[in-house]
Amino acid sequence: MKKIILVISLIIIIVLIYFSLNFFTLDNIQDKEVNNSHKLFANYYDDAKKLLDTLNINEKIAQILLVRHPDTLDVTFQKNYQFGGIIFFKRDFNNKTKDEVIKMIQDLQRVSNIPLLTAIDEEGGTVSRLSDNKNLVSTPFKSPQDLYKENGYQAIYDDVINKSNILTSLGLNLNLAPVVDVSTNKDDYIYKRTLGMDTEHTSIYAKTVIEASKMTKVSYTLKHFPGYGSNKDTHLTSSIDDKTYEDILKYDLPPFISGIASGAEAIMVSHNIINSIDNVNPSSLSLKVHNILLQDLNFTGIIITDDISMNALKDINDIEIKAIKAGNDLLITSDFEKSFNNIKEALEENVITEEELNNKVLKILAWKYYKKLI
Repeated sequence: MKKIILVISLIIIIVLIYFSLNFFTLDNIQDKEVNNSHKLFANYYDDAKKLLDTLNINEKIAQILLVRHPDTLDVTFQKNYQFGGIIFFKRDFNNKTKDEVIKMIQDLQRVSNIPLLTAIDEEGGTVSRLSDNKNLVSTPFKSPQDLYKENGYQAIYDDVINKSNILTSLGLNLNLAPVVDVSTNKDDYIYKRTLGMDTEHTSIYAKTVIEASKMTKVSYTLKHFPGYGSNKDTHLTSSIDDKTYEDILKYDLPPFISGIASGAEAIMVSHNIINSIDNVNPSSLSLKVHNILLQDLNFTGIIITDDISMNALKDINDIEIKAIKAGNDLLITSDFEKSFNNIKEALEENVITEEELNNKVLKILAWKYYKKLI
């Protein structure tokens, strides 16, 4: 009997060794994505893999970049590069009619072999790209704080529906909002963009926005992971957070957890350095920060960097490489030529492998199928 048990045990060990040796190939990773039912885009990886196999290396690089729309309305840049997404700012809407905005976006989609993510920071209040143009929005979008004062979470829910309908009518399909950072101090840089309330209320806010967004055709993005706190404006300078990890777990992460549980498709990572997690790398470039999101919070959606052209990263070399290695799927950049070339050079030198790139592109394509863009 003991010999039989020993033989069976040896067979099990051999089988386990065989599978462990063959697990970390691209195809097996992709199969795991397809067959793992808890993955947010699980039903779309088969189609995404078929499309991925048709792309050349330049097209793959372009898919992981969400680029700032250049000053010119000429679509040549998109025709040449085939970027995965374009983000629009206030200058892109100034004085335009609704028809002009629709045409601007349709022209870009027309030259895109794979439908674009068309993104905007439409938080309401102080960060609103459309509100100054009455041709597009008759009533400016209110801040989360003003909405809550008006009619609590119901006003926030209704605002998401209304806002999303307007964005959809213009051809926009991705909102880089809401800000679910917890801030109750009016002196904080981020305060005016938040709900301005404690962790519990902010967690309900995150849940409300994501649940409302699921009733629309616009994807919403929780930001800025792992919580902005009282840090400086990273558009202007680097910022260091000295909060304990215990405080981050208790106060900052719950809104993200709430949003993820509600089906959040995307999360943006900040450029703040969180000393208690990684005292060297900004969060957007930190493997440790991303592992919290991927492993501890089990997030299976799209991880997006804040704009890597911000001043908080200006003294850092190899930003694109570090961003990819850290675990980001989509990189926001205002200098698309530089970012594209840096990634291509890293691939040519095998600093980034094509397998690493493929895994990012596969996820983005699956998201586009999930969103019914493709």
